[in-house]
Amino acid sequence: MKTSASAFAPASVGNIGVGFDLLGHAVHGPRDVATVRRIDEPVVRIEAIHGAIAGVERLPLDASSNTAGGALIALRAELGLPFGFALTLDKGIPLGSGLGGSAASCVAALVAANALLDAPLPRESLYGCALDGEAISSGSRHGDNVAPMLLGGVALATATRALRIEAPDWLHAVVVHPDQVLETRRSRAVLAEPYPLHTVVEQTAHLAQFLLGLQRGDAALIRDGLHDVLVEPRRAPLIPGFTQVKDAALAHGALGASISGGGPSVFAWFASKAEAEAAAPAMRGAFVDAGFEARAYVTPVNAPRAEVLP
Repeated sequence: MKTSASAFAPASVGNIGVGFDLLGHAVHGPRDVATVRRIDEPVVRIEAIHGAIAGVERLPLDASSNTAGGALIALRAELGLPFGFALTLDKGIPLGSGLGGSAASCVAALVAANALLDAPLPRESLYGCALDGEAISSGSRHGDNVAPMLLGGVALATATRALRIEAPDWLHAVVVHPDQVLETRRSRAVLAEPYPLHTVVEQTAHLAQFLLGLQRGDAALIRDGLHDVLVEPRRAPLIPGFTQVKDAALAHGALGASISGGGPSVFAWFASKAEAEAAAPAMRGAFVDAGFEARAYVTPVNAPRAEVLP
């Protein structure tokens, strides 16, 4: 029986603009790695957190205050396990980036720990524990980051289920992360005021077109649907340079562009890898022109899920 396993979890684009707290897709590029040991003591213990990212030293080592630790605590409780886990994290996703860093830690830990169970669970069965972990950081149980990390590609995240949504392989994304930090709780606070009914209806129409476009592999429908009139207008002022980056993406033929998760990262979807690669320098340059160093990632929308490492 294995007593130790390591797993990675990819970054993700939460919301995908029109699917607030419902949709997300995996990103090939930045990732977190968790190494989990099975121990006799019936506890969850975080032994160390490493990583060449700003603020990693501030992450809590107390398991109940950490997304990865909380997820493993939930797994132990759900299965009534007589043994525990010791965890080490290697953080590769920047904090407060809008790329799902807190979610990646708990998903990587769960995938590694699952490999150490006498009877490993199917991916979908890890979803509830991942939500419990994610809630420690964000303050709510939303799965738009953990679902695509667990399943890969585009995923629908409800309160109880994570479901893979088939998307055409030609879809590619550019995700640009600027040298800014925007905490999830702050980006959620600007959404507190009620929305007019007509705005909700308009967003719902966009979401329906977007999902139908994915199902049909129809770029025109995806383009018509990828417009966030609900969340983006309130969050955009929190991200200096956002408008310029979005304009650069659209000028290079993007099907749509918006805020990744809670921000400040920005994503855009393209109908081919070549278009995405051509747009990435311009999108990054728009953040640089606004005064922020930035890094651009080109990724298939159907990016791989979290996996155990050899």
